[in-house]
Amino acid sequence: MKFIDEAKIEVIAGDGGNGVASFCREKFRPFGGPDGGDGGKGGSIWAIADRNINTLVDYRFSKLHKARNGENGRGADCYGKGADDITLRMPVGTLVIDHESGESIADLTEHGQVVLLAKGGEGGWGNIHFKSSTNRAPRQKTEGKEGERRELRLELKVLADVGLLGMPNAGKSTFITAVSNARPKIADYPFTTLHPNLGVVRVSHEKSFVIADIPGLIEGAAEGAGLGIQFLRHLQRTRLLLHIVDLAPFDNVDPVKEAKAIVKELKKYDQSLFDKPRWLVLNKLDMVPEDERHKRVKDFVKRFGWKGPLFEISALTREGCEALVVEIYNYLAIQRQQEDRAEETQMVEEARGIASIDPDDPRFKAIE
Repeated sequence: MKFIDEAKIEVIAGDGGNGVASFCREKFRPFGGPDGGDGGKGGSIWAIADRNINTLVDYRFSKLHKARNGENGRGADCYGKGADDITLRMPVGTLVIDHESGESIADLTEHGQVVLLAKGGEGGWGNIHFKSSTNRAPRQKTEGKEGERRELRLELKVLADVGLLGMPNAGKSTFITAVSNARPKIADYPFTTLHPNLGVVRVSHEKSFVIADIPGLIEGAAEGAGLGIQFLRHLQRTRLLLHIVDLAPFDNVDPVKEAKAIVKELKKYDQSLFDKPRWLVLNKLDMVPEDERHKRVKDFVKRFGWKGPLFEISALTREGCEALVVEIYNYLAIQRQQEDRAEETQMVEEARGIASIDPDDPRFKAIE
């Protein structure tokens, strides 16, 4: 299946049916009174997150989604039938944006999450609602309301704990194959990876995390060189970035220059992504003679000016990969604990704020 991570669609909810002005015409009931029913509700359009879908290809060509209108009311107290709602299934990680205003409508981050995209119009009232002791033959009725109409932009951002960053042919696909269940295409030429790949890394039976591999970047990617930066959005939800560097390039290109180019393109794209925790992973040590490894690594770190976490691996032989995976899991576990504590603290503070409200406070009464 082709990987599609962007789409533009139009959603049109159904209009509500009109109410009707009608009067009872039964035999032996000459003054039966008003019996006009209400119109039915128009169909709404909903989005639901589905973890069994991993692409927006269904919305690349199916761009218009329109719900039916509600039926009009009828006499004899007959109400119009409401139209069925439409549910659009989207991948987990889909961001729904209003195309006209640029406002974010929904961020589908959990399986089964349901969001209203366009609300159907309410049905109009029949004249049965307008009868009174002084108005026994009302001819008033109301028309159904129009359903909402929107143009939406869908952007898929894959959900992963760790994202791989690096030049084409740095060994990212080999690494994700070595440590996870992902099986991306691997070849000895650049841009083998053409779309993001997700893999589950299992540290033990009950310990795992998700890793994402995106197409490689080159210098000038922000201006559209290579495959550009269109896939960098898939790293925005990650907790940790692994900057993988080819320490033994075939074409004798300076790896320090390439690594600095990646960092530069990352900063051009998004400062928040640039500020994410980032570890440096020097790959393809199997291509470097053992007596030169330490010297080459030391020279790279000095010229690159790196002061963060550093790992030396060979994705092909899996040397150093197991230790790196364990370190990643331990880091993510600490991050999750800190997030849980922060969430608990926020809940406690909110509870204290509610408990400290004085019932006699005018602001509290205004809320009531």
